[in-house]
Amino acid sequence: MSMDCQRFLSIPILAVILLLGFVYYATVFIFINDWVGLQTSAGFLNALIFTSLVCLFLFSFSIAVLTDPGHVPSSFIPDVEDTVSSDQELQKTSSQVSQCDKCSAYKPPRTHHCKVCRRCVLRMDHHCLWINNCVGHWNYKAFFLLVLFGTTGSIYSTVMLISSGFHKDWDFGERVPLKIFYVCCGAMMVLLSLTLGTLLGWHVYLIIHNMTTIEYYEGIRAAWLARKSGQSYRHPFDVGVYKNITLVLGPNMLTWLCPTAVSHLKDGTSFPSLRHSS
Repeated sequence: MSMDCQRFLSIPILAVILLLGFVYYATVFIFINDWVGLQTSAGFLNALIFTSLVCLFLFSFSIAVLTDPGHVPSSFIPDVEDTVSSDQELQKTSSQVSQCDKCSAYKPPRTHHCKVCRRCVLRMDHHCLWINNCVGHWNYKAFFLLVLFGTTGSIYSTVMLISSGFHKDWDFGERVPLKIFYVCCGAMMVLLSLTLGTLLGWHVYLIIHNMTTIEYYEGIRAAWLARKSGQSYRHPFDVGVYKNITLVLGPNMLTWLCPTAVSHLKDGTSFPSLRHSS
């Protein structure tokens, strides 16, 4: 077995796959089938839409798991110009080249050392145990899309469950176990939709501000220091909402939902910033 495939051999990943299998079976073969029937055009269409969402989720999930988030090239040499302090010392938090104490090497802007992977990761957002990988420069788009498709699929499944529940006749006493099943599934799907929806909203916020999770928390401290000295702080890589979006999803809107369409990404050692765009 290759090293890449071994990434799938983790309990969290197997849990995701098992949960996905259960949700798919329940949605298609119970909720949709009980509501309109799979043999009808409406049932076939709903099953096709949900199956497409599941396939897109699985594709994005696999790309996020298998793609190396990005390592610092061994030939990386910091640009002297980028190491010069800016006029606002407080804005150097993650925009300047620094040296990693653990790797004993220079790391580019936005690069951070991951304690789990035990190496520096380009444009690191966080280490995600659910994909058994870091979320970084090369797989952030795939991670964002898996959250997007997961949220959409969860909401869709919840709608199918509710539609099927209202359509059924619950007057018979022997259907108590089925009622319990529906209630448990409903609670699980609502919780899943809220969890994934919150995560999606968080990363939409990060994308439109061109921030990573790490940079968001660094920015809180930088803003506090700026206020103490009577200055204002703005994230140095925030170059405008539309530009920020295209830097992650790509300049072509037709490829925004394709996790492998990352040809727009550079080498991950330098990024457009306020200083360069001004």
